[in-house]
Amino acid sequence: MRHISILAVALVTVFTVPALAQSGTVHTGFLPPTVFQAAGPSVTSIQSSVDQYRAALGATNNGNAVGPLASGRREINWDGGGSTATAIAGTPFTVFLLTRGAFITTPGTGFVQAPLSGLATTFGNPTYETIFQPFSPVRLFSPIDSHVTEVHFFVPGTGSAHATTTGFGAVFTDVDHPDGDGPDKRHGNRKASTLIEYFGTDGDLLFSSFVPASPGNASLSFFGIVFSDARIARVRITSGNIAPGPNDDEKRDVVMMDDFLYGEPQPLHY
Repeated sequence: MRHISILAVALVTVFTVPALAQSGTVHTGFLPPTVFQAAGPSVTSIQSSVDQYRAALGATNNGNAVGPLASGRREINWDGGGSTATAIAGTPFTVFLLTRGAFITTPGTGFVQAPLSGLATTFGNPTYETIFQPFSPVRLFSPIDSHVTEVHFFVPGTGSAHATTTGFGAVFTDVDHPDGDGPDKRHGNRKASTLIEYFGTDGDLLFSSFVPASPGNASLSFFGIVFSDARIARVRITSGNIAPGPNDDEKRDVVMMDDFLYGEPQPLHY
């Protein structure tokens, strides 16, 4: 397992890294993934990295097409065809299970899709109207009463056939804490706030990385990986270091999510 995080005003990187097991030894049996990451103050800061990632996953966005399909990708942007409404749902979140093969859960009580004003209302914090920004207008996505989200993959159109994917990436807003932030004696050495973990069909950890941060409010960050074959069965996303609700400050990094992108889910062959 390798952790990667970089503080930058505008960062775009694409590289291949060794895939390491949780013990720190090389995880053999597959080629290492290609990593795509970017962070900065605006949509432009991460757009090229997201576009490169789309191409790496598969040039065709398969939308709501019934699978399995041999190639392409799926995307979820939480915007409901341009909806500006605040939508709250429980867990598991199955809105995209049948159409795009994503079964989404949280240890919390549910999820919200909302514009900035809806986030402020949902979490009772008016500062949320100014400290976040969407990548794809206008709604963002967040768990409620938790900062952990898990995505399990299924063959689109089936609702029940487990699947794996070559890669998964996500956009985040207002990731403030990079890895190793805050080395002074008063505050100690704070850890990065936002993490994506990738798991195989047996529950083994394939890869894990911190999401890059960018200073200031309403920044955008992107992180994604692509393997040469479909081996990711589940991802766990830790967005920020605290569940939404409190003010975002020096110690508490409140983070919202936007677009999810992943390779076309492929059926398991037992």
